[in-house]
Order: sequence, then structure tokens, then C-alpha cells
Amino acid sequence: MNAFETDVEHTLAAIAAQSLFRRRHIVASPQGVHLTADGRELVNFCSNDYLGLANHPEVTGAFKNAADRYGVGSGSAHLVCGHSMAHHALEEELAEFTGRERALLFSTGYMANLGAIAALTGRGDTVFEDRLNHASLIDGGLLSGARFKRYRHAGPEHLKSAMSGAGGKKLIVTDGVFSMDGDLAPLPALAELAQETGAWLLVDDAHGLGVLGERGGGVLEHFGLNQTDVPVLVGTLGKAFGTFGAFVAGSDALIELLIQKARTYIYTTALPPAVAEATRASLRLAHAETWRRDKLKILTERFRHGAAQIGLEPMPSPSPIQPILIGDSRKAAALSEALLATGFLIGAIRPPTVPQGSARLRVTLSAAHEEAQVDRLLDALDRLKAKNDTDTAP
Repeated sequence: MNAFETDVEHTLAAIAAQSLFRRRHIVASPQGVHLTADGRELVNFCSNDYLGLANHPEVTGAFKNAADRYGVGSGSAHLVCGHSMAHHALEEELAEFTGRERALLFSTGYMANLGAIAALTGRGDTVFEDRLNHASLIDGGLLSGARFKRYRHAGPEHLKSAMSGAGGKKLIVTDGVFSMDGDLAPLPALAELAQETGAWLLVDDAHGLGVLGERGGGVLEHFGLNQTDVPVLVGTLGKAFGTFGAFVAGSDALIELLIQKARTYIYTTALPPAVAEATRASLRLAHAETWRRDKLKILTERFRHGAAQIGLEPMPSPSPIQPILIGDSRKAAALSEALLATGFLIGAIRPPTVPQGSARLRVTLSAAHEEAQVDRLLDALDRLKAKNDTDTAP
């Protein structure tokens, strides 16, 4: 091996030695609570398919019909010849769903965040970000060329102090629902601070849209905030809506600016029109079938109550993301493997995804789960906890 290959091997060995090595599961079934992965039948408690729409017959049917009409690939970027009627209709429906003037589709949530932050800020400006923001938000701030400052998690007072004396344009960036903790950003306080300081507020509500709010409007509906309070809303389509892609929603002027300046929009192929048509179907279902959110709340409360009964304390989260803090990465990985052996797929989330010493099991619930499945998971966790307590007894 040459020096480069040797260095790669040493890096991989170091990752494995810290129990941070990641492996992919090979899935041979549609997404759902019953999953065939690596040749095994598993109950899936690690998906972001919160409303159970990824394999809904109306969604897959819309995809198939659109593939017959539009083909598979979009052929080009939106600004060349890739912007189909399906894309345009979805953008209009997303704007209506979020209560905003316009929406703009991006091929991924990562690209939406990078593109929006870089289009809105640059040298001489300042981006302020929550310490626990998603990697795409952090990378967007770092790549924008603006000064980059991180504030204490969910800490508007610390943010206010950090903003003192900042020059140029100011952009506050936060997740709406934090993907690894499941808690909500203090958006009313952040919106008030943004207005006081003349800053703009960008909220990535990837894990709230479709889930929170009576009509699924996400964390903004939950807090009763509008476009004036939060000028830039980012959403993804591959979680509660069960498809793929992302969007930014806001004023007409904001969307026009992104069309002209967001490099991740201008210089990439548009997502397939069939995906846009499938998303239109899932958007209708998410809006109309309120029972999905109702059931999700019931399952979340059942899991939290059951976990408390067996002596576990999920992190404080009103969302379907219910992390169980373990701390040690090796222990978290071992628990994940033990659950896999009993038929449950639950990811062990370890650094660098979460801070050092905060490895966890990230349990996620779906409206497609049944109460009996939640109870079986709790039974499995109880048995593992009892075994661990016995093994570690003096």
C-alpha cells in the first residue's frame, strides 16, 4: 500500500476501535414498520416515515402514473428544461400548505440548506446557529463565507449576547425539531429576537412538517408563527411525506432570489417529476388524514409512559423522536445489536452525529406502528435493562 492507503486504513481502524464504525443494512422490502433487512424480518423503529406514507398505495400509484406520463429522469436543471408541470404544481401546493407566498423545490434537504444560507449571506455578514443544528445547516453556515457563530442549544439569551456588535446582514439558523434529541427550538423567542435585531430567521422544519400542528403545518403552526415571524422555512419531503426532495418557502422576493443565486438549485438536475407527483398525493393525505397525527401522539405517549415504568428516561421530546441516552458509544452499539437479535431495528447514534459522551438509541415512532409493537419493544428494552443491571452488579 502507498502512504495514502496506509493512512486510510489507520483512520478506519481508529474509527472501529472507538465503536464508531458504521455499516449499512441492505433492505429488500418497501419502507414500513415491517422491514426485510440483511435477510431478516424486523420491526422498524428507526425510520423517519412518521406518517407511514412511504409505501401508501395512493402515493406509489401517483408515482407509477407520473412515470408513464413524464418518464423517469427530469433531463436537466430546473432553469434549463427540467422544470415540469408536476414540479410547478407541487411548489404551488407546498406554498399553500405552509401558508406562504411561494415555495421552491430542491433535490435534497442538504442542498436546500446550503443553497439558501449561501444565497442570503456572504462576506461581512454573520450566521448564528444552534450548537445542535443538523450538519447541513452547520455546513451551510461555514460555506457561506459569512462570519459563523454558534449559540448554546435552545438558548435565546446566549444568542442575544452573541449578536451584540455583529455587522452586516444577520441570519439566525435553527432546526425546528432537533433530529437527534426530538425537542423543539424556542421559536417564539428567536422570532422576537430576530425582529429586535433586524435579523432574518431560517427554520429547517424537516422533522416537524406533517407531524406537528392540527393540520400538519409543523413547528410554526405549533407555535402560531407566520411568514413575518419566520421569513425562511425549509422542509424536506423524505420524512413525514414519505417521498424525496426538499423545498424552501417564503416571500415571492425570497424565492426569486434563490432562483437567481442558490448554486445548489441552479447547478443540479431537478428531481424526477414522478417524485413530485407522488409528493402531491402524500401532501393531500398528510393534510386530510388527521388520524395519523392523532395516532402518533397516542403511540408517543404510550412509549414514554411505558419507558418510565421500566426505569428508562427518554430525552424530553414531544415529537415521535424518542432518544434513550446511553452515553458510551460501545454500550449503545451493543444495545442496538442486542435489539436487532430480538427483531427490532433501532439505530445507535454516536459521535460525530451527537456530542461526545451522548451516544443514544434513537427510537422513532410511526403512525403505521401498532400499540402491541410498542409494547413488545418496551418488553425487549426491559429485559435488556435487567440483564445489564445484573451484569454490572458488584
